[in-house]
Amino acid sequence: MNLQHITEQVALLTRKTALFVKEAASEFSRDSIEYKGLNDLVSYVDKETEIRLVEGLRQILPEAGFIAEEGTAERTEDQEYAWIVDPVDGTTNYMHGLPVFAISIALMHHDNIVSGVVMEINREECFTAWLGGGAYLDGKPIKVSSANHLKDSLLATGFPYYDFKQTDQYLAILKELMQKSHGLRRMGSAAVDLAYTACGRFEGFFEYNLKPWDVAAGTLIVQEAGGIVSDFKGGNDFIFGRELIAACGAFHELKEVIQKHWK
Repeated sequence: MNLQHITEQVALLTRKTALFVKEAASEFSRDSIEYKGLNDLVSYVDKETEIRLVEGLRQILPEAGFIAEEGTAERTEDQEYAWIVDPVDGTTNYMHGLPVFAISIALMHHDNIVSGVVMEINREECFTAWLGGGAYLDGKPIKVSSANHLKDSLLATGFPYYDFKQTDQYLAILKELMQKSHGLRRMGSAAVDLAYTACGRFEGFFEYNLKPWDVAAGTLIVQEAGGIVSDFKGGNDFIFGRELIAACGAFHELKEVIQKHWK
């Protein structure tokens, strides 16, 4: 399988679909918002975008199943490949008119991510990677930041929005990192946070209560850009394990702070 060719095809699909998302933003009404759960929002834009992506991805790799946020299509047990699709990562930003949201698509072979594309829609930046092929922004190679310490780092994170049981532990992590870094940013899109970590805009990103479609593409892009990704324990359960750390050389100091407070 030519992973580079597949990734490039997916990138073209996301660029085309991003035009629909951006055009729909100018006409979007909050009256169309639906709730999947507490603070878990969805709109017709998410659903229509996913339909378009699934249709296009089926043409690229017909034998693959789907793990898609809005459930447009699914994976069967006999399918060794699966697309992991987030049609609009940063839906809450989108609905409130904040210009940070992205399309995120990963290809998984058995349990391994082998291709990833994150299309940041407003800046029209397309981040891509395939297993063993490096990471790219609009076709140009990217690398993680060369910083090796928290004191030289700008970090990204997300805040809990439906499961607040571990809020105090999380706030303790934030408090210590505020004092040991250049600062913390909350963009509202894990896919964007990971893409920005891959190209060195952030030195690291961490969050919990994540879904596989939030992170599958971005984690591969970080790894192919020379970064390190793990769950909070330092293991590899970060796609389906709901928590992750992704960073450059500052990874080890960042992980140490998180593990100090996280129980």
